[in-house]
Amino acid sequence: MNERRDTAPTLILAGGGHAHVEVLRQFGLKRPEGIRIVLISPDSHTPYSGMIPGLLAGHYTWDDCHIDVRPLCDVAGAEFVSTRIVDIDPAARHVRCADGRSYRFDVLSLDVGSTPDLQAVPGAAEHAIPVKPVAAFLEAWQQLVAGITREGAPRRLAVVGGGAGGVEVALAMRYRLGGAESADAPQIALVTTDLMATHPRRVQALLERALIDHRVTLVRDCRVTQVTAGVVHGASGEHIPADLIVWVTGASAPAWIRQSGMHVDVRGFVAVNDHLQSTSHPFVFAAGDVATMTSGPLAKAGVFAVRQGPVLAGNLRRYLAPQPLRPFRPQRRFLSLMSTGGRHAVASWAGLGWQGRWVWRWKDRIDRTFMRTYHVASQADSRATRSR
Repeated sequence: MNERRDTAPTLILAGGGHAHVEVLRQFGLKRPEGIRIVLISPDSHTPYSGMIPGLLAGHYTWDDCHIDVRPLCDVAGAEFVSTRIVDIDPAARHVRCADGRSYRFDVLSLDVGSTPDLQAVPGAAEHAIPVKPVAAFLEAWQQLVAGITREGAPRRLAVVGGGAGGVEVALAMRYRLGGAESADAPQIALVTTDLMATHPRRVQALLERALIDHRVTLVRDCRVTQVTAGVVHGASGEHIPADLIVWVTGASAPAWIRQSGMHVDVRGFVAVNDHLQSTSHPFVFAAGDVATMTSGPLAKAGVFAVRQGPVLAGNLRRYLAPQPLRPFRPQRRFLSLMSTGGRHAVASWAGLGWQGRWVWRWKDRIDRTFMRTYHVASQADSRATRSR
């Protein structure tokens, strides 16, 4: 085992998710002194989840919705290690990576996200494509788009999952592969037990109307019990034929977290207190989808990871100082903006719903502003670093 040891305290940032991107930006503005920082992530570019449906639909380029973490690491004084973690031993304070390397840490922060739970349904892991990891899904999507007109290309697509992610993916796929006016476009079905269950009835109605208008077949009240080659099977005897099955439901945590000995919730996510700190190992922090706050679990939504970023950055500084930590106070209501394939979107907030092209322009402006924050920061701080 090639274990790295240094005299300076080591902070490992595991994963390049939304919260850690903000940690790097904050550290770039004011570097922690006397601390070795290591970011371990299999990807050097972090996808911004809010823009992925727009990328699928063709409204954005790959660069538009990916954050390059390498320049952010440079300005934060962090080492970037391109691999994934496969094991963590919090008692010994070290992580083991897929490439065989092992890193010792004094403080560990986890922002590795979640993936759809394919193990919960027999056959899903063998016959479905999960939307996460995003990089693998986008590669499969590009291959589908490139070959859609060829003989033998998928003509029947099924998206499993009726939350915001599933609806946006299904409508984006429909727009890119041929809209409602195209009789030759592949058939697309959205399979779900309940459509947009956590949103107001008006929002549910607006998105159901969008699915109908865009010729996406909605298979409701269908609990998927099995997936076989070319077929999605439901508990009530449904058989939905599909040449390609996309899985957008049931978040799960990496197995190595459940096996670590840290406190986790029933689904294997890290249990954290209001300071985003592990309830069993105070030198471990976690944010985003991989974390569950014991004071009140949050939806696995990117908005919370984004908002946790500044608090996480501050608390990592304070723990290393050491100084008293500050709590993360999640907002009780949050705005959801969901695209419907074309340059049109639906807004959901506090029991209310709106739709229109103006909502899409609003969403586009918010998303581009978010991305510009990290692009400009990395460019400006890189110039400042070179001039020192």
